[in-house]
Amino acid sequence: MSFDPKQAIVIEPKTPATATVIWLHGLGDSGAGFAPVVPMLGLSENHSIRFIFPHAPEQAVTINGGFVMRSWYDIKSMDLLDRADIEGVKESEQRVHQFIQSQLDEGIESNKIILAGFSQGGVMSLFTGLRYPKPLAGIMALSCYLPNGDALPEGVSEANKSTPMLQHHGEQDPVVPIGAGEMAYKALTAAGYSSQWQTFMMPHSVLPEQLMIIGDWIKQRLYD
Repeated sequence: MSFDPKQAIVIEPKTPATATVIWLHGLGDSGAGFAPVVPMLGLSENHSIRFIFPHAPEQAVTINGGFVMRSWYDIKSMDLLDRADIEGVKESEQRVHQFIQSQLDEGIESNKIILAGFSQGGVMSLFTGLRYPKPLAGIMALSCYLPNGDALPEGVSEANKSTPMLQHHGEQDPVVPIGAGEMAYKALTAAGYSSQWQTFMMPHSVLPEQLMIIGDWIKQRLYD
């Protein structure tokens, strides 16, 4: 299978793919930002996981003075309860649905698909995963928040009520305060979701030791 390079970077396994990780980047980045992490996840050499790193569309971002950059949605303010443009979030949710559907069309079951993301991409993985009508293998949300701040999005689906989640956050994050991640974690666990929360002594970034933990989590979700 292949995607237009304008849509995503795809890393195929050496053996035919039986599972997929769709990993969404943060504000101003692109799929190329996280594509290099795959060899750092500690996966077996003959794993059968396809990695897809989509590119967000280019659009003006309010908090950056209207500067045009890759963004899954507009960020209106720094207020955690009113930060994300929900209509933009929903538009990008449909983009993520298209990537998921492409994998279903390839014969990969939804419960063999992980939605992952960092920062804005993590917001999208949470929002899309919570609302997706079929069970996923896992939802990973790094250094991010819920688009509604302290509340789950409307229209959550029972299909992913028991889907394992992984939430990581930097204790020194100056971009997305750790309190935003904690707020999301508390809202999820209060609603009965199973989320693994872990913090690291880092800013708004990802550490090598963290990638090994992520790799182990992916193996638990996708290896037979």
